[in-house]
Amino acid sequence: MKALVIGSGGREHAIAWRLALEPGVEVFSTPGNPGIARVATCIPSDPTPAGYLAAARSVNADLTIVGPEAPLVAGVADAFLAADLKILGPSQAAAQLEASKVFSKKVMVEAGIPTAAYRIANTIEEARAAFHEFHFPVVLKADGLAAGKGVIIANNAAEAEDALAAIHSALGPRIVIEEFLTGEEASFIALCDGASAIPLDASQDHKTIYDDDRGPNTGGMGSYSDGRVLTPAQMQHAMVAVIQPTLDYMRAAGTPFVGFLYAGLMITPAAIKVLEFNVRLGDPETQTLLHRIQDGFADALLRAANHNVAGAELTWKSHPSVCVVMAAHGYPGKPRTGDAIHGLAQAEATGATVFQAGTRAAGHAIATSGGRVLGVTSSGDSLHSAIANTYRAVEQISFDGMQYRKDIGRKGLKRW
Repeated sequence: MKALVIGSGGREHAIAWRLALEPGVEVFSTPGNPGIARVATCIPSDPTPAGYLAAARSVNADLTIVGPEAPLVAGVADAFLAADLKILGPSQAAAQLEASKVFSKKVMVEAGIPTAAYRIANTIEEARAAFHEFHFPVVLKADGLAAGKGVIIANNAAEAEDALAAIHSALGPRIVIEEFLTGEEASFIALCDGASAIPLDASQDHKTIYDDDRGPNTGGMGSYSDGRVLTPAQMQHAMVAVIQPTLDYMRAAGTPFVGFLYAGLMITPAAIKVLEFNVRLGDPETQTLLHRIQDGFADALLRAANHNVAGAELTWKSHPSVCVVMAAHGYPGKPRTGDAIHGLAQAEATGATVFQAGTRAAGHAIATSGGRVLGVTSSGDSLHSAIANTYRAVEQISFDGMQYRKDIGRKGLKRW
């Protein structure tokens, strides 16, 4: 099978890496990155649906897998399906589950999916009026795509005003205001074929830039997965109460969902509630999840694209996996780029896998080219050893201005 992976980040490196491990799979990527080039053939393309379609045709791809959300929202899946080419990813209409927080809330309410109480504000004045319906802290979410950084938690009225101004100026006037839920967060992803789905193991993301969940939100600073983030009963409940109702709703609306449906869950004392939907694999959750898959990944993707995912059999390693994101100076604001990265080979010599994200070739070296630069990932016999193994590899890497959290996975140690 010839597989084409669209994207250039750490998630796409992990997808290409996992596919390359499977027998009979030849992997291509567009545009790719220096890390992906070690496991796949990278080809240039115009970053449009037509450009990606041309890239797939140029290598006679049997299946194209879309990594990031932006091409899906732009309608890449529609272009492929119109050309009768296999692609794994939802249509432009179905991708509104991530592209619009307002749309996703509408789906949750109408499909009976438990979620936080909310109000929609189209102006700053409406948002201010809505604050009176909630107790602080309150959650403010930009309606559109924001690369994981469009959510702000305001602890008081002054912070809410600052958040309104920040979201309004950067991302537009439409805002969702939500009640603040407390509990344990979990990332739950299912592979869907339009009518049915199979679950991936759960993982837990670490969103904020600093240890102990302090500082502004990022696209994700690390994750872990070890089979205990959700119990089997909780996973089954999420499939029955969240994933399947969403698939049923979207199919009844004439926009069946094919691809990875990501439900950000909050495990409260009273119930499991949905914080958000994404329409693709998470980043950095993908790095930890695919590090734990033993076999069956390529077959599962092809079956989902062929509307027969129920026949897929994914096998999982029991060992936990941890990913630590190493970010550039200035992130999550404007990152500095061009800093030389040292120690990649030494990190992988420890047994870790270093997934490249914001990198570029600089002669014979590798340099930073984005905010989240690397996703250092390792496994172990226990969560404790997986954490230790990952940070042992992290310590081998250096570049000027690097940032990383030192507490990835520690929540799991406190829970179990």
